[in-house]
Amino acid sequence: MESRKTGILILAMVVLTTVVGAWLGWQIRQSNMAPVASAQQPGQAIAQGASPSASKDHLRASYDPIHFKPAIETARDEQCLACHREILDDKVRETSPAGVRASVSKAWYQQLSTYSGEQESFHRRHLVTPLAKELMSLNCNTCHQGHDPREEAPGSSATGVAQGDAGFTLRKAVNPETTCLKCHGQMPVQNMGLPSPWPESKEMFGNSCLTCHAAIRTTRHRVTYLKAEAIEAAGQKSADSCYGCHGGRSWYRIAYPYPRHAWDGMAPEVPDWAKGRPTASEARFQLPAANQKQ
Repeated sequence: MESRKTGILILAMVVLTTVVGAWLGWQIRQSNMAPVASAQQPGQAIAQGASPSASKDHLRASYDPIHFKPAIETARDEQCLACHREILDDKVRETSPAGVRASVSKAWYQQLSTYSGEQESFHRRHLVTPLAKELMSLNCNTCHQGHDPREEAPGSSATGVAQGDAGFTLRKAVNPETTCLKCHGQMPVQNMGLPSPWPESKEMFGNSCLTCHAAIRTTRHRVTYLKAEAIEAAGQKSADSCYGCHGGRSWYRIAYPYPRHAWDGMAPEVPDWAKGRPTASEARFQLPAANQKQ
């Protein structure tokens, strides 16, 4: 008799445990289905003022459609910064672990007269510093055009980003060849016919890029991520405003092959170095037709 009561008690405990487990599982499943449903419209929660982290775990947030094309092409900065705010909030160390003070340490790309202010982080330097606000109009998706959080490489799976996609390259969240190189490439001295690198020959031209470029390649900077009129005004004041993005802050050993937009008085002959170059900026950076004429 005692054995029968023990068996019934054990059975009751098993049934109770099963029911409780099933109920908890149902609760967890319901809570996880909410962010999946909200992901049908990328950034919807952000647009309504809520952070996606409040309704998604990190894994689901990583695979939100806003991180992939086509949604990333129309993503707004506030949608990105809802989760990535640290790119603007984080500051560099005032003193390195070795004791070097940031205020007295300058890299090769910080030697121009246009470089001012305290040491800044990478993203802050491109988005919120005075020079960035004056001359640039960069957005998060100007550079970031999609990613693969699993492999960090295009073409890694049948459902991943295609190998031919130029949105990013191996182990990078951007494609440097189509973004960074635009403003951090070398000055093509040979193509321009300069007798020597600009720092050595600038005095021959009155230390002004406009000595030549007042009449040559005058259709320039007319893209969504730059402020063309402000750049022209800055170039009138200092050649460093031009040289900064055309060799003065070079991270790479090559130059960016800029499109050759037609300009008034342009010679019909195309020099060998320019053959095959496009004659218009990338479609996603082109200004509306009404803004193309100045």
